[in-house]
This record gives sequence, structure tokens and C-alpha cells, in this order.
Amino acid sequence: MIYFRTLIVVICVSILTACVAPSQGRPVTPNQRAENPSPRYNPPPPQRKKTTPSRNRPSPALERQIAELWRTFPGKTGIAIKSIDGGWSIGHRADQNFPQQSVSKLWVAMTLLDKVDQGRISLSDSIRIGPDDLTLFYQPLAAEVKREGAVVKSVYTLLERALAYSDNTANDALLRHAGGPEAVNDFIRRSRLGKIKFGPGERLMQSQIAGLKWDQSLSQGRKFYTARANLPIETRRRALADYLADPIDGASPDAIVNALDQLARGKLLSANSTQLLQSILKRTRSGPKRLKAGVPSDWEFLHKTGTGQVLGGTSTGYNDVGIMTAPDGSRYAVAVMLGDTTAPIPERMRMMQAVTRAVASYHRR
Repeated sequence: MIYFRTLIVVICVSILTACVAPSQGRPVTPNQRAENPSPRYNPPPPQRKKTTPSRNRPSPALERQIAELWRTFPGKTGIAIKSIDGGWSIGHRADQNFPQQSVSKLWVAMTLLDKVDQGRISLSDSIRIGPDDLTLFYQPLAAEVKREGAVVKSVYTLLERALAYSDNTANDALLRHAGGPEAVNDFIRRSRLGKIKFGPGERLMQSQIAGLKWDQSLSQGRKFYTARANLPIETRRRALADYLADPIDGASPDAIVNALDQLARGKLLSANSTQLLQSILKRTRSGPKRLKAGVPSDWEFLHKTGTGQVLGGTSTGYNDVGIMTAPDGSRYAVAVMLGDTTAPIPERMRMMQAVTRAVASYHRR
């Protein structure tokens, strides 16, 4: 009887011991953790990545719209768009040379500001401009020179006049102060800007395009226009055709947007010079109905236009290039260059507006 009682007690103790959890002080092996997971542990559900559009490639719809604008516009057209912060680009005839005309004022300004950064030129330097320094076409400074005999302007003032107002005489004065066309082309080479050329300056270039030989008397009043009109039409056609075939101031839209990209990211000039140049370009008055008119009012836009000569019903070198900045800080470099076109001015403007409007419309869509 005692034997049976003892046996029952041993069995009960064994059963109770098997039901007790291991002591907290007792180590648990990795195998035990894996084989006996806590019943309270629930692994989190897998995280689903957000499917926002990539900033590293353009919207296919934007690519289609730009391609259609380029395809349907009459004449030789070059378009380049680059996302400065995303790295992608769109281009049509973007690697071909187009006449720059006053777009080339950008490289004069950069060359001069590069010398300011080196301490070789000061923004407060005074430059005298007299009758022998006048050029042609748009040059508001000519009226001041005619009235006063000569004027003295600071480098800073001439930068404002050359870029924001596109004054040809102001630009040529800066060109001389910066060291001439050789200095500008040297800056372009040193900065590795690619397919961008700078010509001999307004007077020599414009007279060559027209088929004329430059004489300083042509800077007075409308003498240039009269001399050009008196040329045989075939002379003018041949001279213009030669220019368009190999523009002495030629640049590719792709090279221009890449240069604007570098400017925006502070790769070409010091921080102060970069800020100064961009602030002036935001005040550009020429071409308000070109690219600028398609940019939303809450975006920032800085740009430089160019306009070449007209013969018959053909306009040449009708351009606008600039940087669009969205409210969120995203930036796009844009260049639209019309080498030659028979489209009327309103149609040219509408096409340019459509380009910037499309860029803004598909921004992060």
C-alpha cells in the first residue's frame, strides 16, 4: 500500500514538473527560440514601397508632346530640356549647331564674371563708350552717346544693360573689357561647354550675315538698314545661306542646357557671381511672350533671348533659353532655337510657350 502511494506521488510530481516553464534565469538556446516562438509575437506585414514617378526619367507623355511640337513646327528647330535635379534630358536636333544671336551674350557675361572671380576685373570698373564704340540694331546706349558725346558706365551697369535689355553696344563694351572674342572662346573651352562658339562681335558678325563689309558709319541711325537694302538680293541670300550652314556663333541646344545646368549648380562661377548673373537674367525684358509666357506664375524663370536677321519671309536665329524653377525648388534648363522659319511671330511664340507649359504640366506628375 505504501509502495503504491509513493509511486502515485512520483508520477504527479513528474507531470507537474513537465508543465512548468523554464526558469527566467535558465539560458534558452537559439534552437529553442526557433522551435518555440512566443505566441504573442506577430511579424509586421511587409512594407509596400510608394509608387511615385521617378525623377530620373522624363514623363513619356512629356516626351510625346515635345516631339509633336518639334515635328509640326515649320523650319529648322532645335529643342533641348534638361532636369537639373533629376538628370534626365529630352532633345530634338539637340546636337546640331544653331545661330545663337544674342543668346551668346551669356558667354560674354560669364567670361567677364570669371575674371571678376579671379580678381582681374571689378564690377565697379568704369568703361567709356563713345561714337566709335556704337554697334547696330538694338542699342539704347546710342541715344545717350549721341546726346552727351560719350558716356562712362560701370561693369555692373553694362551687365544689366547687355543681359536684361539686350543692348548690343553694352555687350560689345563688356566684350572688349573681358579680352575680346578670343577670351570668350577660351572660357568656353576651359569650362568644357561643348558645342558653343562665340563670333567676332555684333558689328563684324551682323555685317557678314547681311553680305556687307563693316564700316563704323553704319552704326549711325539707319545707315546699316539702307546699305543692306541696296545690296543685290542674291548677295544677301548667299551670305545668309552661308551663315546658316555654319553659324559663326553656332551652338547646340544640348550644349546650352548643359551650360545652364552647370551655372545653376554653381560649377562655372563663384557663388556671388552665379547669384548676380541669375538675378540679372530674372529681370530680362526681351521676349516676354516667348518661353516666359508658358511658365506658371508661381514658378521662377530666368532667360536670355536671341533674334537674328530676316530675309523675305524667312526669320533666322529666333531663340530663347533659360532655367525654370518650380515652387518645390526643382529646376529645368530649356532651350528652343529656330535656325530658320517661315512661321509668323505669334506662331513662334505659341510654340515656345507650349514647351515650357508642358514642362510645368508634367512636373512630377
